Amino acid sequence: MAVRNNPTGRQLRFGAELRKLREQTGLTSTGAAQLLGMKQAQVSNMETGRLGVSAERVRTLACHYDCSDKALVEAIAGMTGERKRGWWEEYREILPAGLLDLAELEHHATRLRTAVIVHIPGLFQTTEYAREIFRQAVPELPQPDIEHRVSFRLKRQAILFRDPPTPHQIIVHEAALRMKLGGPRVTRDQLKYLLDMNEREHITVHVIPFDTGTLPGSGQSIYYAEGPVPQLDTVNLDQSHGPVFLDAEAQLRKYRVLLDRMESAALTPEESQIFIHTIIKDL
Repeated sequence: MAVRNNPTGRQLRFGAELRKLREQTGLTSTGAAQLLGMKQAQVSNMETGRLGVSAERVRTLACHYDCSDKALVEAIAGMTGERKRGWWEEYREILPAGLLDLAELEHHATRLRTAVIVHIPGLFQTTEYAREIFRQAVPELPQPDIEHRVSFRLKRQAILFRDPPTPHQIIVHEAALRMKLGGPRVTRDQLKYLLDMNEREHITVHVIPFDTGTLPGSGQSIYYAEGPVPQLDTVNLDQSHGPVFLDAEAQLRKYRVLLDRMESAALTPEESQIFIHTIIKDL
């Protein structure tokens, strides 16, 4: 099989999980190659996502690495089955690779959790609201680039409408609800859309009001994508230079705790619905 020059984020994660399995046995890549009857370069290419691996090979590797966690092994093996290019690939030469990796991550997530402070989450933005977000980018984006990003963001939202849809929990601070991006009309339409989405069974919206007086996580936005097993969860932190993905066990544990604490500080979905209606009336 040919070696990939530019593996995707999912392919990189797959390779990283193979490396974790090996390292848990105390084997070096050279030792693993000798055990498996392979060249060290092949092991290295597998673990950097540059060489494709079959599901059966994953199971064989796990056996040699003495991994008894069958659920984890099968989840990693399941990452090998994708042969069809995702819709996001049409943007490969147009948008930064990190955005494509984000769409791929969402596509395969079993559940999503988002906590935001200033903006409505991207998967729940209206066209005009998203356009206003991109207009404020630094450095300023050319109009064609803005439109590409808007269309890309809207296409990402398809995971909320597919069958079955991806469950999504939103924790949004009152500051994001009162930020009049694009003016009162755009904000009003955006909040109404958020309320409409909250009516769907697989979506829950929690609001943290100003009056709560606490904000776990120092005000950072968190995007948490759950995988088929907890070890394959991923945290995305949106930075000015692009998305940052975290998957170390300690990091995942930390952000799960932060999200749980933010949920505890927030209103219930029913209370949040009423709260958002009140803000709309104030616009």
